[in-house]
Amino acid sequence: MRTLHIAVGSTRCPKLNAVMEAAPAIALLLGEGSMDVAGYEVDSGVSHTPVSREELMRGARQRAEALQTKLRSSETTADFFVGVEGGLSVAVENGERRVFLESWAYVSDGTRGHFGCSGSIELPAGLAEQVLSRGRELSVAIDEFAGAVGIRDGQGAWGVLSRNLISRQESFRRAVEVAFAPFYNAKMYRAKTAAGA
Repeated sequence: MRTLHIAVGSTRCPKLNAVMEAAPAIALLLGEGSMDVAGYEVDSGVSHTPVSREELMRGARQRAEALQTKLRSSETTADFFVGVEGGLSVAVENGERRVFLESWAYVSDGTRGHFGCSGSIELPAGLAEQVLSRGRELSVAIDEFAGAVGIRDGQGAWGVLSRNLISRQESFRRAVEVAFAPFYNAKMYRAKTAAGA
């Protein structure tokens, strides 16, 4: 029976648990077998709270690439390298600035890689102001905003903003599941033209 080795560019529980919870999607690659998930501390190369979709994507990709480099130098092998990044995306709609919290993942097999995003939840204007205009880290600002401590390693800002309907871990899980899609649904991603085109 085959074991699929998945390396994650973080040791934070919400990120590691998100990859483990994505097991049903990842199992589509295996058929029969098991999955081993290991976390490693690597730098994303972006700010603590990314403030654009481009920076979020770059952080997720750079985590996976840094992880690949780190493991190669230690002669540790993995089938997949996963980088996960959370932060903000800013859009202007009808002349008004809208700020969204997003979770992104980048999955690489060492040769090719793909992105996945969980979706977005809009930040209250006061919280967005703390992060964007005053330069506060989201993890610090959300603790103060919610009157709690350590939200980042628990429900996360996602949990606070959605009244725990969606946790930080769940948002990362969805991003990981869809980032794996080109691997577990390779037939669709190799198609030269779309059906009916």
